[in-house]
Amino acid sequence: MSTAIGELATANETAPDVAEDRAEILAGLRAEQKRLLPKYFYDQRGSELFDRICELPEYYPTRTELKIMDAHLAEIAKLVGPQAAVIEFGAGSNVKVRQLLDGLEEPAAYVPVEISADYLLQQAQDLARDYPHVHIQPVFADFTQPFELPRHPVEPRRNLVFFPGSTIGNFTRPQAADLLEVMREEAKPGGALLIGVDLRKDPEILRAAYNDSQGVTAEFNLNVLHRLNRELEADFDVAKFRHEAVWDEAEGRIEMRLISLEDQTVTVAGRSIPFRRGEHIVTEYSHKYSLEEFQALARGAGFTPQKAWTDEDRMFSVHFMSVE
Repeated sequence: MSTAIGELATANETAPDVAEDRAEILAGLRAEQKRLLPKYFYDQRGSELFDRICELPEYYPTRTELKIMDAHLAEIAKLVGPQAAVIEFGAGSNVKVRQLLDGLEEPAAYVPVEISADYLLQQAQDLARDYPHVHIQPVFADFTQPFELPRHPVEPRRNLVFFPGSTIGNFTRPQAADLLEVMREEAKPGGALLIGVDLRKDPEILRAAYNDSQGVTAEFNLNVLHRLNRELEADFDVAKFRHEAVWDEAEGRIEMRLISLEDQTVTVAGRSIPFRRGEHIVTEYSHKYSLEEFQALARGAGFTPQKAWTDEDRMFSVHFMSVE
């Protein structure tokens, strides 16, 4: 069966459009601890910059996860079974899903779910050329909320939710539990989850990974201010902010910040936002887990852990979990 890429589906009405999320953004910037949600990173430019981050020498998660997947792909394929529909939450670079689709037995469908529509379509079109026997149906949605899955020409035998890259770490632990419940709902009874989870390790390794020497992570972080300028009538002078990533031992997480270099006032959507010198906006958390800690979190969301793989240095983990 040869299929063309399906039309872009909008699966819910909460996909994060900056203008529509004006109230949420303003509330975050006017809070005692200023914050912006990491979902606003991923416009076209942000998605491209994140792909570059994944190739940096300091950024170990991508290459380590790929090695783990490569070493255990045959076992993963056996656990998944034939004719699965792969539903990738937060679909980004195609490298990991290509690796997975190449290893699975007769995958029936691929559903990339993303909040950057242009980037999503571009990536889906690239895959459609190389996997003509896989029904590819992109969905534009905020995957933190339940969404409707598309129908496929061939009914898949099971749904496999795929969430690589340790993006689960961007959510607080209660938020991660909520997201896992959404994943369980999309997987359906009899479905499964294949997820990458970054592990606790030497904080110096973590600091280097999020403060890379080429400055790509800084550019990625600062890009959110460019986006607000463009899409929300803001007037951030981006040169007056700098990127910083710090390790919070008590919370077990990296915290990404944008620090104001001077006292200043910024206008966002017609509202004045004062900044003191040294004051920062929290733009992202990256929580790190032990194997046991993450498995307990997933059990609470209704998953049954089946298998977990790590690299030799226990830097990163890949988990396979089922839904009864």
